[in-house]
Amino acid sequence: MPAPKPKASRVPLVTSAALLSLSLAAPAALAAPTPSATPSATPPADMSTVGGTRLGQPGTQVNPATGVPALPTDVTARSWIVSDAESGEVLAAHNAHWRLPPASTLKMLFADTVLPRFPKSTPHKVVPADLAGIGAGSSMVGIKEGQTYTVHDLWLGVFLRSGNDAVHVLSAMNGGVERTVRDMQEHADELQALDTHVVSPDGYDQPGQVSSAYDLSLFARSGLQKKDFREYCSTVRAAFPGDTAKNAKGKSVRGSFEIQNTNRLLSGDTDVPVYQGIAGVKNGNTTNAGATFTGVAERNGRVLLVTAMNPEKKEHNEVYKETAKLFDWGFQAAGKVTPVGELVPPKGAVGTSPEPRASAVGKDAGVSSKPVAAASAQGSGGIGTALAIAGGALILLTGAAFLVNRRWPLPDLVRRRPRP
Repeated sequence: MPAPKPKASRVPLVTSAALLSLSLAAPAALAAPTPSATPSATPPADMSTVGGTRLGQPGTQVNPATGVPALPTDVTARSWIVSDAESGEVLAAHNAHWRLPPASTLKMLFADTVLPRFPKSTPHKVVPADLAGIGAGSSMVGIKEGQTYTVHDLWLGVFLRSGNDAVHVLSAMNGGVERTVRDMQEHADELQALDTHVVSPDGYDQPGQVSSAYDLSLFARSGLQKKDFREYCSTVRAAFPGDTAKNAKGKSVRGSFEIQNTNRLLSGDTDVPVYQGIAGVKNGNTTNAGATFTGVAERNGRVLLVTAMNPEKKEHNEVYKETAKLFDWGFQAAGKVTPVGELVPPKGAVGTSPEPRASAVGKDAGVSSKPVAAASAQGSGGIGTALAIAGGALILLTGAAFLVNRRWPLPDLVRRRPRP
């Protein structure tokens, strides 16, 4: 395995983004065509060039060179991207800006938008209107009307069980589904995720709801700035509140049941081992979208993001198997391969002065200017413990906090779990 690239060779995020912004102004119009209800079977000839012109070209984009390993030949995802989560460099991509149904990976944008708005200890008693409009066949964590849940409980339901019921309750707390959809779209636009059109907050199949492997990677990268986001997406299992019943003494007692993360690279399965260094992020699967997944993993001090959308091969857990192959390639190629583009920062980081978003900073934002010493996620058996592995240098940009050229304190025990 190659040694990590020296820190001195990394290009600071804001510096590189400022240079890139000049090339982004002209092609921006390509980024937001009217979304179609049914994406085509082949990628369009002209796609967004946000992040670099190579990323707007159909097919596989990589710079082969001496010492750079060959890409795996058995990856069948319609769209995928391998990037360095810290520097933003895109190491390789395939139809990166193809606008496809995202399924529950869109919940990363939902979380990045809404998570900072409510303290995790906030209680909420569920009323029938909170659960209205949930799509048939949705994944559910098991929320019951009349029961009270904390915001912490609800986010565990979102990240571990991909619960659309938890999404709808949090959306109700945020002013309703329509407002939440607007908030998500505004946040996507600020992140320069211009391939994304939001129709539902939970990623449930809706006409015109699309995103891209590039945009999903932007959502993950932004969400990972937040300590709570990192903890939730890395939690393997947790206790979730159940029904309230009378015990033998006639006292009302709230029961609980265990929920487990459906991210198979994190929790493992019969045909998918836990991936070495995996620390999140989010999976999804619907009829229109097929299987989608964005993952973050760290190895030897390097943090990579991989997004894969809708593998043509329909074997069990195929999206995780293909993601693992792309991670393996990325860790071998990093420091050797010339990037084909980059993940751009939010608009505020390149001087376009968007409106400040008060919800993005402050007491409950989950962002700190100091490294996190320790934190734990409920019921994770220690796996959700987050230990700071480097200084978390942050820069404030027009009311939003964005990490610049430094490492996130990814959950330490997850990072160090060996692959079986």
